[in-house]
Amino acid sequence: MENVRRRNNSIFTLKNIVVTLLLIYFAVFLIYPIGMALVGSFYNWNPMNGTFDFNGIRNYTEILKDKLFWTSMSNTMIFSIVVIVFRVLIGLLLALALFSKLARFKTTFRTVYYMPTITPLVAVSFVWVWLYNPQFGLINDIFGLDINWLKNKDTALGSVMLMTIWKDFGYATIIYLGGLMSLPDDCFEAADIDGASGWEKFKYITWPLLKPTTMLVAVTSLITYLQSYIQILVMTEGGPGTSTYTISYLIFDEAFQNYNFGTASAMSIVLFFFIGLLTLISFKLTKERN
Repeated sequence: MENVRRRNNSIFTLKNIVVTLLLIYFAVFLIYPIGMALVGSFYNWNPMNGTFDFNGIRNYTEILKDKLFWTSMSNTMIFSIVVIVFRVLIGLLLALALFSKLARFKTTFRTVYYMPTITPLVAVSFVWVWLYNPQFGLINDIFGLDINWLKNKDTALGSVMLMTIWKDFGYATIIYLGGLMSLPDDCFEAADIDGASGWEKFKYITWPLLKPTTMLVAVTSLITYLQSYIQILVMTEGGPGTSTYTISYLIFDEAFQNYNFGTASAMSIVLFFFIGLLTLISFKLTKERN
């Protein structure tokens, strides 16, 4: 009995240590940075010259009047919506193909499709910069084109989207495969007895049951893509002009290029609440449909 009590006490002590470490981690790396960004958004803050002067809501009013801010928001929304649509579509189609009884070498294909997802984004971005190179890039060479993809305002953002879609569709494929494997067999057996076609089974059984999975993919993707800046930084640096500026890249530019930490903090807070609002709306719509 005494040994059991000591063991329980040791487990309780270990849990306390783990919880304490997690609280410290969240406090230092999550709560503190958000708090500093919130406070800094009300100041004229430039760490390079030591400026930290209170200016109220001036940073917020200025960014709302800034054309580049709205251009970046527009680019971010276009980028997010297009990439999410193709991510969901390609991921679902590939998952259905891999889940099919006719597919062979399923494990191999799952690995192949997921490899781009786990590859570092910086490395992938540099590879695609080479692919898009107008002089010796494979894309122009294969299709016999003469386009400077990343230096053309009409193609730069779409080129970054294409790279992002290629890199990330494997995530959606794996998530959808998990959703397909969890579907109840009795529904499909009943549909087979009723003589339902493959399309009817997908339309009336598979797709409705996969809606929570689709919402998971869409929401997690939305949160990720609203913060996209690494591929922008590596591939276009926001150019040509401001055609590929996203809100996260603009925040990076304001903070670490112009050293306007107050303005960057205000933009970060706006983005933080914008992401939270879209997430809440998404979950509310999902509950209403269910």
